[in-house]
Amino acid sequence: MLSQITSLFDDARTVSLEKGQALFRVGDMVRSIHLTVSGQLALVRNTAAGTSLVLHRAGPEQVLAEASVYAPTYHCDGIAIEPSTLRALSVAVFRDRLTTDAKAMQAWFEHLASSLQGARTNAEIRTLRTVAERLDAWLDGERALPAKGQWQDLAYELGVTREALYRELGRRRTGSGSRLASSPK
Repeated sequence: MLSQITSLFDDARTVSLEKGQALFRVGDMVRSIHLTVSGQLALVRNTAAGTSLVLHRAGPEQVLAEASVYAPTYHCDGIAIEPSTLRALSVAVFRDRLTTDAKAMQAWFEHLASSLQGARTNAEIRTLRTVAERLDAWLDGERALPAKGQWQDLAYELGVTREALYRELGRRRTGSGSRLASSPK
């Protein structure tokens, strides 16, 4: 399924970003769809209360801001979490390629459905009361704990402070947490 989608980007232009650099901002016109080749990007929405909410992280071989293919403007910021390389394809070309390739269209629909399920799971995780409950639910989604240098990104994704996440991970390393997390050193 993934190869059906990634093959649509074979002749797309390459975009390189430094850590912290924005690929797009809220309100920018949607002209391209992006496939992450290396690195990692986050979709970030800043709330009226002044907090940043990470809606999604896209790593290698993942499409960033897929719903934007059907919108005139972006509804969040696309920020490089680390140095990243992407393939950028015109939205018009992407849509045309989908309509002429039934397998790619089916793969795209399956991808969108999976992304929607993931977004709903993340919303559910954020309703949990404690950091331990949120972390357990996140890990139960068959996700691996990121490398130590990326724990603050996980904290943003869980909707907790990084200090609270660090304390919870510390409890788990010493065996007093609800579930031990095997974390990279």
